[in-house]
Amino acid sequence: MGEPLELLSEFVEERLEQWRLPGLAIAIVTRDGLVASAGFGLADVARKEPVTPETRFAIGSIGKSFTAAVLMRLCEEGRVDLGAPLTAYLPWFEGGPGPAPITLHQLLTHTAGLVRGSDVTADSRFDVWALREAPRSEPGRHFHYSNVGFRALGYVIEEVTGRRYPDVVRAQILEPLAMDGADAAITHETRKRLAVGYEYWYDDRPPRRDHAHVPAPWLETDTGDGSIAASAEELGAFACMLLNRGEPLLAPASFELMCRAAVEAAEDSWYGYGIGTTLVAGRRLVGHLGGMPGFRSALRADLEAGLGTVVLLNGPDEGNLKGEVAAFTLDLYRAAAEGARLPEPSHPDPLAVADADEYAGRYSGAEAELVLEATEGRLVLVRGGERIALEQRGGDRFLVPDDDFALFLLAFRRDGDAVVEAWHGPDRYVRAGAAPERLCEPAAEWHAYQGHYRAYNPWHSNFRVVGRGDRLDLIYPFGAEEPLASLPDGSFRVGEDAWSPERIRFDAVVDDRTLRANLSGCDYYRTAAP
Repeated sequence: MGEPLELLSEFVEERLEQWRLPGLAIAIVTRDGLVASAGFGLADVARKEPVTPETRFAIGSIGKSFTAAVLMRLCEEGRVDLGAPLTAYLPWFEGGPGPAPITLHQLLTHTAGLVRGSDVTADSRFDVWALREAPRSEPGRHFHYSNVGFRALGYVIEEVTGRRYPDVVRAQILEPLAMDGADAAITHETRKRLAVGYEYWYDDRPPRRDHAHVPAPWLETDTGDGSIAASAEELGAFACMLLNRGEPLLAPASFELMCRAAVEAAEDSWYGYGIGTTLVAGRRLVGHLGGMPGFRSALRADLEAGLGTVVLLNGPDEGNLKGEVAAFTLDLYRAAAEGARLPEPSHPDPLAVADADEYAGRYSGAEAELVLEATEGRLVLVRGGERIALEQRGGDRFLVPDDDFALFLLAFRRDGDAVVEAWHGPDRYVRAGAAPERLCEPAAEWHAYQGHYRAYNPWHSNFRVVGRGDRLDLIYPFGAEEPLASLPDGSFRVGEDAWSPERIRFDAVVDDRTLRANLSGCDYYRTAAP
């Protein structure tokens, strides 16, 4: 199978160069074990140390699959009831105001109605305890991804076994799968054997490919939402277990429970117990994605074809390289196994916009104009004699690679199917010939809330709140935007969904400016930076 690996190498090396990423490791497995593995780029840029298949990475939320597998084993032993309330195992837990108790099943499927959760404290047991003070939506009704929910499951494992979570994971998962070099807790000792994780130089704005990388903030963790470090080959052993429908860890019934489509997570995507299911070209793929400061990961298994892959990155992943590499890898090795013609690596233009004509036109703002043209499949900003090609960052959001547009993406809005306006942070641009809604004045006290807020949070270090007529929007550094809905208690719901448990509250007003914002339990403080 040398030829598939050659084509895969061509594909990966081109993408690493295109996105200017440091390094990547990959492993391909069948039900019988490892088929191929490879490393690309650098594990440590300063020391010029290459990535190898044995290089260890932090795998982030793929660790949720390990937590779920441990709980399934405890369930098989009769030590855990997944239908029981969390308080049966953690009597000190309270889930905040809500109509019903939270069950382990709901935590495993992200339907407990809990907030996403941040690494707020040094001991995340407090983050779980603090949920008694946090709003939540009605459990069992909606999928809402929650890291803190899986931390609670990690503490259930500790209470039931009387052992630390990392020790249980090692005994129940790592040792039976011969993942001897993997760590179930990320510590300073782990760091000695880990690739260096990188993020973009600027943490307060949408990343550009020409931005430099710097080592990511370091954190130690040993919690059930993701605290494992492993090489691609080691994690391949877990993928092999999935291909063998749980053997040698789980009974067939337990495996089916883990991988069933218990709740719809997105279009053509479902979630079971710590395992996601996605339909790609009619094929059912199971696995999980992961992220840590400086690391991104993907584990995908095609149960029907008996093929799985692991992709590990030690850098950011704005272009979803991990998912793209995983998909191409499975296509390659499936074709090779079937004796079919191997797919050739594609060479997409990262600046291509399939529907560029939908956005082209003249847009008028309060102090400036935007002139956008659709040219040869690209969307181009014509400005002061320059022609700047925009980069699509999902749906109607675009990066403008120019310093005057550095802090925000250009986000277009539609009336039906027609694009009628664009927003860049607080600045509105109305398309010529369009008649978008008239903006009303915001509540007077909301002027105090607008600004830039920061925290010492390795996951989400900062965000901005901007006013857009009679509404406030929360804008994350990477460009995602969520509307804020005013609530009777003075807080704001974050997001479009009326059931969202995420909240933000502002306080400490000085000179008509709030100095602090609490986002779902984590305090952020106003910064003088724009």
